[in-house]
Amino acid sequence: MACVDADGLFTTIDVGEVGRNSDGAVFRTSNLGRALNLGVLQLPPSKPLPSSNDENDFPFYFVADEAFPLTKYIMRPYPKRSLDNKKRVFNYRLSRGRKSVECAFGMLVSKFRLFEGPICCKEETINFIIKAACVLHNFIRIKQGIFTHPKQFEIQQENHQISNIQVQQNRVQQVIRPLSEAQQNREKLCNYFMSPAGSIPYQWNTII
Repeated sequence: MACVDADGLFTTIDVGEVGRNSDGAVFRTSNLGRALNLGVLQLPPSKPLPSSNDENDFPFYFVADEAFPLTKYIMRPYPKRSLDNKKRVFNYRLSRGRKSVECAFGMLVSKFRLFEGPICCKEETINFIIKAACVLHNFIRIKQGIFTHPKQFEIQQENHQISNIQVQQNRVQQVIRPLSEAQQNREKLCNYFMSPAGSIPYQWNTII
């Protein structure tokens, strides 16, 4: 499981979970999931949506698919069983954001062809191979990719890793966000995608 930025760089990965576990369960036990849950990830402060007339701040969020929970900091699509045209447009716009991570996995496999089939070695070795491949992928992207802003190759694993001890210490400070707040954020973002400030011309092709 990985989090990827808009340039296809892995920002955090979680390796070693068994395949029978759901994506949501893997995310909850990952460093990223626990950091979000405890509010210690140090995300940027909320800001108004671009070019929006609404001056209220909107939180930064991660884009995810249906397997993940809807929270203040995780935006997932509307369920397929209750879609109207407005929600279809929202799901389309969200899926465009998820393309970054799909493309990153595709680039990773195209660079390291061993991922195209079974890897015959110990489980611990496989975990090291995956981690090394993700680091090399980032290095190659930074050195050979084209970016809007120059990027520097830095390893800050210690700053982003959350130990089990820290999780236990911070668990008493955990604040459970009501689902209604997350639903309100999704509805607000959906309305923004329908407004002149947030819409794009070709989004309507998804509902024709």
